[in-house]
Amino acid sequence: MKKRQILIVDDTPSNIDTLLAVLGDQYDLRVAVDGETALQVLQQEILPDLILLDIMMPGMDGYEVCRQVKGSDRTKGIRVIFITALTAAVEQEKGLILGAEDYITKPFDPSIVRARVKTQLELKHYQDNLEEEIARRTEELAHAQEATIASLAIMAEYRDPETGGHIQRTKAYVQALAAALNKKDPQLLSIHQCDLLFQAAPLHDIGKVAIPDAILLKPGRLTAAEFSVMEKHTLFGSEAIRRTATIYGENELLHVAALIAEFHHEKWDGTGYPHGRAGKAIPICARLMAVADVYDALISKRPYKPALNHQEAVKIILEGDGYTSPEHFDPQVLACFAEIHPQFDRIAQEFSD
Repeated sequence: MKKRQILIVDDTPSNIDTLLAVLGDQYDLRVAVDGETALQVLQQEILPDLILLDIMMPGMDGYEVCRQVKGSDRTKGIRVIFITALTAAVEQEKGLILGAEDYITKPFDPSIVRARVKTQLELKHYQDNLEEEIARRTEELAHAQEATIASLAIMAEYRDPETGGHIQRTKAYVQALAAALNKKDPQLLSIHQCDLLFQAAPLHDIGKVAIPDAILLKPGRLTAAEFSVMEKHTLFGSEAIRRTATIYGENELLHVAALIAEFHHEKWDGTGYPHGRAGKAIPICARLMAVADVYDALISKRPYKPALNHQEAVKIILEGDGYTSPEHFDPQVLACFAEIHPQFDRIAQEFSD
């Protein structure tokens, strides 16, 4: 079994010799004779599990070493025991406030040193295992969440044969657009929000499962009455997602998915559906999905229209054609699209029907 590593930091040779004699047969020991050297040792790839740290040293004292150790994300998990002749409560309190786990007073009692070190290393082992378990469980939960969304999206594919490639493409379009917008304005859309948007995008048309086959699968343009029914897929989708959240608990991903489902057909100029929202009253996630959805509709073949090529679709989105207008889209999102639209073409080729 690999020995646990301890860094001894002390400027007094006799103290170092004593600790080496007490602990050397059980642990892998390293030594630093001052604070600056100790911090250099901590720059090495393999970190110690525990630091036995003297307080009174020339140059940088033990308090400052502890402050820097506990202030760094890389080293804050190392447990620190102060070894000192200072016995006043105020001195011990100062060290504990800085993050030290324990104190051992000089002169050393070997049995106390061994017991305190053993206790702190056992706690360190427990802490490390707990963090690993939490990380594993968190990853499992994220995978389960993604699998659930994928299953729902697949269910939508069964109802609408055109949906399969569309789901994969729009998911990738949104990811590319969101990354571009984050680069331009990270305050508007954070990296975390980009990730949520990417995961939630497949559910944007989930409400179509509630649309009657006669309308959903009609091989031609819809009448005004039929289109009025089709518009309701936005409300059906958001309602289904929100009911799921009510049953299983609210979370950010379901919240974003519900917003996308409900508002991705709204238009910047207020002429969209189902609510006729305009401008920034439309959630940013839906504004991004709107561009992705329209682009994919333009390049996809339908019973009532041929598929356009990439350049034709870009021209219509940026300039308009009588049905689609630049005024339908958030200008900031549209500017991102104008810059990165070649990525859309590559995505369309990769996930072609």
